[in-house]
Amino acid sequence: MWPAAETQDWTRDETVGGIGLLQVVRRVHPTVLIGASAQGGAFTEQVIREMAAHIQRPIILPMSNPTPLAEATPTDLLTWTDGRALVATGSPFPPVTVQGRPQPVAQANNALIFPGLGLGVIFSRARRITDAMFLAAAEAVAHMVDPTQPSAPLLPQVADLRGTSTAVAAAVARAAVADGVATCDVGPGLGAALEAAMWQPQYRPVRAA
Repeated sequence: MWPAAETQDWTRDETVGGIGLLQVVRRVHPTVLIGASAQGGAFTEQVIREMAAHIQRPIILPMSNPTPLAEATPTDLLTWTDGRALVATGSPFPPVTVQGRPQPVAQANNALIFPGLGLGVIFSRARRITDAMFLAAAEAVAHMVDPTQPSAPLLPQVADLRGTSTAVAAAVARAAVADGVATCDVGPGLGAALEAAMWQPQYRPVRAA
């Protein structure tokens, strides 16, 4: 919370019943904006350009969904920041073109963590889930991409979930061993063993009678 005494001279916006987002951005110079307002378009061009004037790689996460409630579209965010923003959304968006290059849009979905987390716990037969195991899962997801590269997304694609889940499960299982909560040795060849342990959906063909 920002101390009320430090905001006494900030400009109020009567249309929002208090201090508006633009005034906050001008005063605080945030490096990250997380949208959970369910107000479509809440991240306006003026707000985003003001933010981008004070940081080279602003992190902007319009997380509200469904799509019409997103605080801004990836296309607008990347246009208003000259392609510098690191963007992840709460609902799926198609790839956008930035400076002539196609760029996939990262979707911040809990599916990137929880299937792999569960698999790592089951595979290591962990007695409980520790903070270090959650941290290992998050770091595994972060290491799946290199956002410093041109046109790279902030997160791995949900379409590549099996590969991400394997990496997360391996990190979680190793963390369980390191924390002393695993009840079996994960051993070498962990990635291949995890892939073999995954459920593979196989459905019988449906034919009309």
